[in-house]
Amino acid sequence: MDSLLYLHGFNSAGASPKAQLVAAACATLTASGERELICATPDLPHHPQAALDHAEACLGALPGTTLLVGSSMGGFLATCLAERHGLPAVLINPAVQPARFVADYQGQHLVNAYTGESFVIGTAHHEQLLALQWSRLVHPQRYLLLLGSADETLDCRDALRAYAGCRMLIHPGGDHGFSELARYLPALFAHGGWTLPTVV
Repeated sequence: MDSLLYLHGFNSAGASPKAQLVAAACATLTASGERELICATPDLPHHPQAALDHAEACLGALPGTTLLVGSSMGGFLATCLAERHGLPAVLINPAVQPARFVADYQGQHLVNAYTGESFVIGTAHHEQLLALQWSRLVHPQRYLLLLGSADETLDCRDALRAYAGCRMLIHPGGDHGFSELARYLPALFAHGGWTLPTVV
């Protein structure tokens, strides 16, 4: 793997703590002198199709083979790209059927705490997610899932069923934000063929 693309969750940003933690680890790997690891943590639009289009454009701009990393909604988008391009992916508490989740928030006004963007969840969000929904994984061995057993936003059992056959690491009592991500960075990077130094 020559590069890493991190896709943040819904109403988050590339400046989120998880994205920055992954980016810092990429910088550490590059500084270790093994080889340069290009890392991209783009801000994604809130509309699902636009988010996927932007993520795919970022993917196309990265060199060599890319490891996809996605959290929550970003995990859903990473799955779409992994299936489309045959790439490995690490998914952190991925959204499995986000259209079902978004349907409960129709009409709600949200503000992105990182970018300041203000928007309303409309029918377009729901319709686009339905259109993007994947049905089965062609190569489950390409995936590593990091799941929190006490995810307060998404039921981790949905991911256990949808990603059956994939390698999974379950953090007991882990929350949706997966606050213990630092402990799992060696496994995350190993999935892309990198050995992370002991100190990050």
